[in-house]
Amino acid sequence: MTISKIAQAAGVSVPTVSKVLNGRADVAPATRAMVETLIEKHQYKRRRGNGSARTQMIDLVFHELDSLWAVEIIRGVERVAREEHLVVVLSECGTEPTPRQEWLEGVLSRRPDGVIMVFSDLDPSQRQQLEARNIPYVVIDPTGEPTGDVPTVGSANWSGGIAATRHLIELGHRRIAVIGGPERVWCSRARIDGYRAALENADIQVDPDLIRHGNFHVEGGYEQGLELLRLENRPTAVFAGSDLQALGLYRAARELGLRIPEELSVVGFDDLPVAQWIGPALTTIRQPLIEMADHATRLVLSLARGKRPHNTRIDLATSLIVRQSTGPIVATA
Repeated sequence: MTISKIAQAAGVSVPTVSKVLNGRADVAPATRAMVETLIEKHQYKRRRGNGSARTQMIDLVFHELDSLWAVEIIRGVERVAREEHLVVVLSECGTEPTPRQEWLEGVLSRRPDGVIMVFSDLDPSQRQQLEARNIPYVVIDPTGEPTGDVPTVGSANWSGGIAATRHLIELGHRRIAVIGGPERVWCSRARIDGYRAALENADIQVDPDLIRHGNFHVEGGYEQGLELLRLENRPTAVFAGSDLQALGLYRAARELGLRIPEELSVVGFDDLPVAQWIGPALTTIRQPLIEMADHATRLVLSLARGKRPHNTRIDLATSLIVRQSTGPIVATA
């Protein structure tokens, strides 16, 4: 299938089809929809040109940019971008699970070498539109269960959940709570599944009242932390699904007069730079965010150059970093 055949089937000119492929705004919505339908129906795919046709540009899109977590990902992408002399375009798609169509139209007009989605994904129509333009994409920490047809980079979330909970069990804790991220997010579910597995392996009954969901941000840790710590039979330890949620939990404990770690042990997840500077320094699961972003950038560039690696699902190891926020129980809960 060629552009001219698409144009003939749609009853429009070749330049009009070219405008649609390039994300130009000066095409009537009905015409654009018809052309996109034909592109999808006939599985048209633009041929990638030689090296001189490359744009030397990567699109990096987040749900939200205003977090320390996002900064680590940006650092990893920029590290590779500097080596490859690439420009990085940052975008924010908001709270929706998939980016807005306006974002996609901007990508189509820029024609980057590749797209890196962070904590997000594309719907089938958006995927097809990128594939038709031969623009590869990689997802970091996909919101849904990873599938074989979408290249993804993540970390060993389940193993991290086990390690965090096992550490607290080994310190003698039995009333261990968890504050995860959004229920629909894959990495959050995996961390909580690891938490459950560690408790079950230690013959500790899982208490549904001790499982809470936040938003991976400080306010979520604070709000869920207050609820947990106000329980009549409150937990003596909490595994927070992110370091930012752990910070919110710190505030909740402080407001309720609970000392960390004497009366409440806390484990985070991510090992952001701030984790070692707060007081007490936070015990956490190190997620190699910079390395994840590095791998994702190299993977999308390989795809852009026509090299599809055998393994397009990469999970990097996590590790427990023990600091001063965890300890044995020395006060009655």
